[in-house]
Amino acid sequence: MTTGRERRHGGRAIGALDIPLPGAPARGSSSGRPIMALLDLLGRRWALRMLWELREGPLLFRVLQQRCDGMSSSVLNQRLRELRAAGIVEGGDRGYRLTSEGQRLLDAFPPINAWAERWASRSRER
Repeated sequence: MTTGRERRHGGRAIGALDIPLPGAPARGSSSGRPIMALLDLLGRRWALRMLWELREGPLLFRVLQQRCDGMSSSVLNQRLRELRAAGIVEGGDRGYRLTSEGQRLLDAFPPINAWAERWASRSRER
């Protein structure tokens, strides 16, 4: 059974209505395109930092919180809920860690970083 703040995806409730999902409108786009849902998710406060901190292995909640400059526990819980719903992060006995899909997402970042470096270089030339 779901509450008014939940929706169903693949036959299961996934949490608060503001968790971006492919096929549904996301911040800045009503298209439902998967990339727009991903950009919405990753653009949320602390989401990318959390992925960066989890890149080398599992972290307990408090350790992850400390590595993210002491972000509030409520924001950390919300981001973890969103990243778990997207299949990017999972919790276990040793803390939170990237799933194999979360690692594949991080593996997609080098071309974006290369573009950012070229952008920085162009900006310095002006």
